[in-house]
Amino acid sequence: MDLIVSDLDVSLGGRQVLHGLDAVFRPGEITAVLGANGAGKTTLLRTLAGLLTPDDGAVMLGERALGAIDPRERARAIGYLPQDGAIHWNVTAGNLVMLGRTPHRSPFAGPSPADWDATMRAMTVTGTLDFADRPATELSGGERARVLLGRVLAGEPQWLLADEPLASLDPAHQLDLLAQFRRLAGEGMGVVMVLHDLMQAARIADRVLLLREGRCVAFGPAAEVLTPEPLARAYGVRVAMVPDGSGIALPVAIDRT
Repeated sequence: MDLIVSDLDVSLGGRQVLHGLDAVFRPGEITAVLGANGAGKTTLLRTLAGLLTPDDGAVMLGERALGAIDPRERARAIGYLPQDGAIHWNVTAGNLVMLGRTPHRSPFAGPSPADWDATMRAMTVTGTLDFADRPATELSGGERARVLLGRVLAGEPQWLLADEPLASLDPAHQLDLLAQFRRLAGEGMGVVMVLHDLMQAARIADRVLLLREGRCVAFGPAAEVLTPEPLARAYGVRVAMVPDGSGIALPVAIDRT
């Protein structure tokens, strides 16, 4: 099922953050959401996850309004990985990942064999099995980020919404995680992620949504959006393409015109 936003307006604290946004996100694709600080990227992801209510417009999961879907059902369909990776309770990493199964379990029911299987798969994918028994509060920033992603993946959602998932990871784990996102999309999951790195977006994204001050600058195939003109409008910089045919664009100077 597509995840659709139509003429979307969202405000925070009395200030309008998103303005008339239209986009269709498709299963089996990775969409990178890019833009300068304050462009509305996190607000968009939180709205797609059902955590914020639009002022106007609609968010649809297939043919159903997101706000009309039961929260447990919505949690089974959409997994959200927030930018803030804080952990405030002292549970083991394995038990934290198991919490991702909560939408699939009856209240007060213990884990089923399916819950254990999904948790083990998620920890294998994220490379966190080796510290399953360690307290989550003692993990490094990168380890914590991988465990929190495992918690989302344990829920086996149809959609993964990830807000800067690479921010706390070293280069090797960044590349590994990008490969895992590519695999998940290849298996049919829809992935929408906020990124800041244009090179990583060029590496991983099928489509790119480029925002500036809550408005869409461009939305389409990565090769068409990650080009000098739309990037200059979104970021206020001059951009040059790397002359190796890779399709990678690099900022080269602030545009003061």
